[in-house]
Amino acid sequence: MYRERPSTIAHAVVWSSTVTSAEEHRVLPDGCLDLLWAHGRLTVAGPDTVAHLASWRPGTPFVGLRLAAGVGPRVLGLPAHELRDQRVRLDTLWPGAEVRRLSERLAEAPDPGALLEAIAERRLGDAPPADPVVERVASRLGQGAAVGAVAREVGLSARQLHRRSLDAFGYGPKTLARILRLNRALELGRSGTPAADAAYAAGYADQAHLSREARSLTGVTITTLVA
Repeated sequence: MYRERPSTIAHAVVWSSTVTSAEEHRVLPDGCLDLLWAHGRLTVAGPDTVAHLASWRPGTPFVGLRLAAGVGPRVLGLPAHELRDQRVRLDTLWPGAEVRRLSERLAEAPDPGALLEAIAERRLGDAPPADPVVERVASRLGQGAAVGAVAREVGLSARQLHRRSLDAFGYGPKTLARILRLNRALELGRSGTPAADAAYAAGYADQAHLSREARSLTGVTITTLVA
């Protein structure tokens, strides 16, 4: 069973999931970094460029803090592109003794999700302030704005926007725009919007264009994703 709630941290979501049978789960790219607690370990899931297939054992609880809009690099203390398409143990990024203490606290916590939030909030308190340009880029690309138009809005050259996007999101603005557009189409499809209408509303040329992008980014059809 999967549950999520808005975090007390801006642009973040706390989620949890427990599966009842062994299964392979398709994690779709979404432009986010996740701080994960599972199997007694703290792990970081980097920003994916394509769907990631994860094997989950029955009865294993997962708790995560999903960090969007460039928040993840501020929590972790390193550029997002260094974690692109990776799953990394947190003790390879932070001091081992600190991670062991956090793991002990999480193992005893009645609400691990709230503790993950507290850990991230403490790190954000020591990090540089949020970059309004990064937040604007994520917002406008998420709304379907063209990359060139976004660059002009925030006063960056194409090269500057690409570099800032690599650090904040893990990939360039064109890749981020493709991922966010597919997620918009999926939200529409899962709410009952016909595929052709969802494709048009999300900014695709037609339904065939949406189908090609879905296969390219996730390896399966849009029908399978919506179902």
